[in-house]
Amino acid sequence: MGGDRFDFRQFSIRQERCAMKVGTDATLLGAWARVPASCDGKPKILDIGTGTGILALMMAQRFPAAKVTAIDIDPGAAAQAADNASASPFAARIAVACTPVQQFCGEAFAAIVCNPPYFSSSLECPDPKRTQSRHAATLTYAELASHAYRLLQPGGEFSVIIPADQMAQMDAARAIAGFFETRRCAVCTKAGKPPKRLMLAYTKAPQQNMESEVLTLGDEKHKLMAAEFYL
Repeated sequence: MGGDRFDFRQFSIRQERCAMKVGTDATLLGAWARVPASCDGKPKILDIGTGTGILALMMAQRFPAAKVTAIDIDPGAAAQAADNASASPFAARIAVACTPVQQFCGEAFAAIVCNPPYFSSSLECPDPKRTQSRHAATLTYAELASHAYRLLQPGGEFSVIIPADQMAQMDAARAIAGFFETRRCAVCTKAGKPPKRLMLAYTKAPQQNMESEVLTLGDEKHKLMAAEFYL
């Protein structure tokens, strides 16, 4: 996925001012993350590190009664996300702020989503904005889990997508924060291959049963998830 524009069924994404373009990770999480049924009425959703705003827009499309707040530390990305939201049918329900989650204060959210930085130990790339977007130096898993816990309402759900080989770090971070895993989706690029990504959902209280599933890119489950978004 590249270029300056990406068109979905109900909205379009401009991305020339964003270091990180629309990618498979974000679209997977946007189709998989949920607002728990117990959080009825007009739920509030928070997208941490929104980038282009793709996650915020997907959640706004899927949950028509929800108010979505999207935050990013990069001014260019925040401005681009705001423009993308303003041009969408969901403009009245999406607010964008340029702020780090560590400094963000707001009402408790029914759902929090994040496609977090993940190159925690790799060499930094020459583009500082791309480095900021992709490296965990500005937002570690421990910080992410801690602030998501602070901002999540009781009964709410916090959802992330991470590289499969970083499960141990994320699991330690969520445990320290006080989260319990409630759902997991292993994402494989080909059937029979080890997963490359994990989508994980957490709650503040232990759940009786943890849901676990496997998704292979391009399979029927993936196509069904993506059908309401892709042209």
